[in-house]
Order: sequence, then structure tokens, then C-alpha cells
Amino acid sequence: MSELRFENVTVRYGTGRRALRAVDGVSLTVPPGQVVGLVGESGSGKSTLARAAVGLAPLASGRVLLGGQDVVHRARGGGHRPLQMVFQDPYASLDPRMRVGDSVAEAIPRTGPSDGAGRRAEVARLFDLVGLDAGHALSRPAELSGGQRQRVALARALAGRPSVVVADEITSALDVSVQGTVLNLVRDLQRRMHLGMLFISHNLAVVRYVSDVVAVMYLGRIVECGPAHDVLADPQHPYTRELLAAAPQRDGSAWADTGQGEGAVTEVDPPDPHHVPAGCRFHPRCPVGPLVRPDRAECLTLDPTPGSAGRVHGAACHFAADRLPPPGTAR
Repeated sequence: MSELRFENVTVRYGTGRRALRAVDGVSLTVPPGQVVGLVGESGSGKSTLARAAVGLAPLASGRVLLGGQDVVHRARGGGHRPLQMVFQDPYASLDPRMRVGDSVAEAIPRTGPSDGAGRRAEVARLFDLVGLDAGHALSRPAELSGGQRQRVALARALAGRPSVVVADEITSALDVSVQGTVLNLVRDLQRRMHLGMLFISHNLAVVRYVSDVVAVMYLGRIVECGPAHDVLADPQHPYTRELLAAAPQRDGSAWADTGQGEGAVTEVDPPDPHHVPAGCRFHPRCPVGPLVRPDRAECLTLDPTPGSAGRVHGAACHFAADRLPPPGTAR
């Protein structure tokens, strides 16, 4: 098993005044055998970070390490491909002219079965692993349903024998009736195969269901990160609280606020990512920020990110709770 680690990763699109930092100085770790759920609204930089992990988005600065080795320079060879990605649209990620069994067989490493019979048997095993009948191997993508195509995409990713899988919004293009089945499959495969996984979604209810760790992304930065239960039970960043308030609970109700909600500033349009606000990036929408509470003027000019390591869940908020010192340490 390998650890996937992002170290101060920045991805920039464009140049000059219209340059956009889609990902801005992100550091994040996906521990071996655990699921890190990355959540945020559209345009927050989640998919760009995923593409950076597999080399599809060039880094402006920083590193992406897998098992301590830079993924850009990691020797591929003919063995297993330790980092695989499953894309949002399974139809776009599969060659429409190829039978899906051939698409999966194409991803089997050269160190795997070399003869036709052996590769067909491996494809059948992978199809069984993701809950597909082996007979579907002769079908083309257009002949399958969306849920079946996403299972094929999962089988193709698993064919590379990865230790870490990046799953980018893999249920958002599916019917609601199919999403739960695919999520159950993903969670089961991850536990049985002890995979590390970066699971990306804009839906906090989905992330809650599959994740061990939750990271919240806003305008290119991680604004809160910690064990899933802790973050969801005691969110420290106002943006996390807003995401939780928008996510329905199992009983159909909304998350119970802690009494900190004071305004409806979050109803305004998100800032232009080409012109990121000074100070705290969330302050133009923050219901407990300076537009509601004038005494919190520091949010207008001071970036809370540099001090986030000293706050609970590493929250990028000036008013998040301080992290407690280790036992026995003088305060």
C-alpha cells in the first residue's frame, strides 16, 4: 500500500492578468487503505487537483508523491500502475468503438496474463468483482446503461492493480436510483482490496457515506480537513457549516446549526476566481464574517491560511477553535 501526498501543489491556467490559480498551495495526504473525501462546490478546484494527481494537469509548483516518489518521474515499467483514476462521465472515458472487455484488457499490465485466454479470464474476474456479467465484455459502451458503464470504468481502473484510486464525481452523472448501488460497490471494493482513495464530490452526503477523512475545498484551497466524524460533528469553517446545512440528513432534515449562523450572505454569487478576494477568501459570503459582524474586520485583509495548522481541523478561519496542546504541555 502507498500513501498519496500533495505537497504545496499549485495548478495555474492562463498567463498575465487573466491567469487563474485553480489549485493554490494545496497540501493533502491520502493515507494507505483510507478514503479521503474531497468536497466543495463546482469551480473549487477539486477536479483539477485530481487531474494533477495523475499527470493530466501540469503543476506550476509543488509535488505529488506516491509512496514517497514523485508521480511525474515514477518509473512505469510493465508492472502494476499504482495510481488510477475513474472519471465523472463513464461514456466519455471509454472508447465507443471498442468492446468494453477489450478496453479493460488493454489496461492489464504486461506482467499479467499474456495469452488471449488468460487475459479473457482476468477480464471476467474483474467484471465479477464489480458486479457485471462476463457476457457484457462483448458489448460496446453505447449498449450499456450509465451504471454498467461506470462499473466497466471501475474494472478498467482495477485492472492496473492500483494501490490508490482517484474517483472524480463518479456518481454525479448517474440516475439517483443507481447512485446508491455504485457507492456501495465502491465502499465494498475499497475495504476488500485495502485501497487508498481520493473520493471527490460536490455532495457532502455522498462524501459522508464513504469517507474516513473529509477535506473541504473552496476557491482552490483546502479550508478544513480532519477525520470525517469530527469534521461533520463539529465543523469549524463557516463554509463547511453551509455545505452541511445544504445536505439532507437520513431523516430528511437539515444539519442542526450550532447557533453561529447570523446572516444570509452566502446567497450572493461566488467571487470571480480570476480575482480572488483579499484576506479570507470566503468573507464576501460568510454569514459570521465582516459583512455581518463589523468587529471582524481582520477577515478583509488577513489571510487565515498561514495560521491554520494551529486550529482544529486546520480550519482556514480566524475564528475557528484553537488546537489543544499535547497533554502535559504548559499553555
